[in-house]
Amino acid sequence: AGSLKRAENPITSLKTSKDTQRIYFRLTVVLVLATLIAAFGSSFQYGYNVSVVNSPSQFMQQFYNTTYMERYHSPMEENVLTLLWSLSVSMFPLGGFFGSLMVAPLVNKFGRKGTLLFNNIFSIVPAIMMGVSEIAKSYEIIIVARFIVGICAGLSSNVVPMYLGEIAPKNLRGALGIVPQLFITVGILCAQVLGIRNILGNSTGWTLMLGLTGIPAAIQLLLLPFFPESPRYMLIQNGDEKKRLRGWDDVDSELLEMRQEDQSEKVEGHLSVFSLLSQRSLRWQLISIVVMNMGQQLSGVNAIYYYADSIYGSAGVRESDIQYVTVGTGAVNVFMTITAVFIVEASGRRLLLLCGFGICCGACVLLTVALNLQVWYRPVSTTNACNLSLCPIPYVVATEMFRQTARPAAFMVAGSVHWLSNFIVGLVFPFLERGLGPYSFIIFAVICLVTLIYIWLVVPETKKKTFLEVFQMFAKRNKVELNLGDGDLPLKELKESPQDAQKATPF
Repeated sequence: AGSLKRAENPITSLKTSKDTQRIYFRLTVVLVLATLIAAFGSSFQYGYNVSVVNSPSQFMQQFYNTTYMERYHSPMEENVLTLLWSLSVSMFPLGGFFGSLMVAPLVNKFGRKGTLLFNNIFSIVPAIMMGVSEIAKSYEIIIVARFIVGICAGLSSNVVPMYLGEIAPKNLRGALGIVPQLFITVGILCAQVLGIRNILGNSTGWTLMLGLTGIPAAIQLLLLPFFPESPRYMLIQNGDEKKRLRGWDDVDSELLEMRQEDQSEKVEGHLSVFSLLSQRSLRWQLISIVVMNMGQQLSGVNAIYYYADSIYGSAGVRESDIQYVTVGTGAVNVFMTITAVFIVEASGRRLLLLCGFGICCGACVLLTVALNLQVWYRPVSTTNACNLSLCPIPYVVATEMFRQTARPAAFMVAGSVHWLSNFIVGLVFPFLERGLGPYSFIIFAVICLVTLIYIWLVVPETKKKTFLEVFQMFAKRNKVELNLGDGDLPLKELKESPQDAQKATPF
């Protein structure tokens, strides 16, 4: 690809011709493949590992008990088995929490794509560990491996939306931002299908089932290096990367928007997590992503993912039918997420969030009634489906609420809240279910209602807005003024300095 000759022809306004607008909405092969490979290699295994321990849980617990008997010549107490199983489940989100803490330093050092490639270590190694756990006669290996693969999920759940949000044009950012969630649900469904007793969800196949998580990572490790890094991360060397992603040479308008964002951030400099927490101009954005991620994870859907068989059994479903009900629920989740990909740009982020939390609140109430009346199918399916309408959106909105230098730290905070809340659900729900029975979902209903009220009052619509436009929307609430560095120039009047003109030529 040729160089962009900025010094000879500086940009002074955005192009708004019909030809430019028609091109702007195109999906290119490079953009599609980069999206699919990043989502399959990272997001897919996140979903897979959420659900993979559910179907073979009874065989895994039998392995725990048998191993304990061989070691100590006495059966394992029920409370000890419950604790070990809770740890096996909850080590995954705990690892996700620590993975989220690694997001900012890794993406700033290796870039978005480089971090995804590095992250495959945290998938392939635990896949091997879990695959040999039965041979090694060690349930401790499973618990440790679940923690390590959780680190992989914690990194990927933050970096994939960040990467896709930065390579996508603003009119496709919402749709591409939901693709990771789509692959999460596909991963969950694959784990549920493989968990059927006649496939791998049995006493001889569960170790292979756990070990398969390394395959998507290996595929990503082979293919992703051939695709572009995030142009916003590159900033200086972004001219040719943009051409590859967009499929045409006219990338001036997007490069100009990046230059404006870059100038406005020169005053702030690179933001760490601690400096982000003290930034008045980002206060309400930060509060919003914390509330949305906490509400998402404490909405009740993770309890169903982790302990679906137990919940369905409590609701009166026959044991022989539970595996098929679980697969059916997973299929509904995939369908709902595919629907969200096509409606997010039309309906907007805010409406989907409000509808998602509202429906989920009602579904948790219905699920409580259903568990009491032993009616299982409608409320559980509704809870899963409605959560999929809100699960992908917080990460899309988080990408749009923060500019380049603040985004890694913001995702680190959002991911930490996301995974810490997830960990709490995974660890506490078995004891909550034993103590409160069917009324445990009332707690989730209250959390959904509180989150809905906050979104209604605070979170604006970010659909088809540039990062700077979203920042300006929050500026009034934060009681700050937007500073563009060398002057508060409107976007169409922003001109490049000779230094920027020289930097824009990448090769």
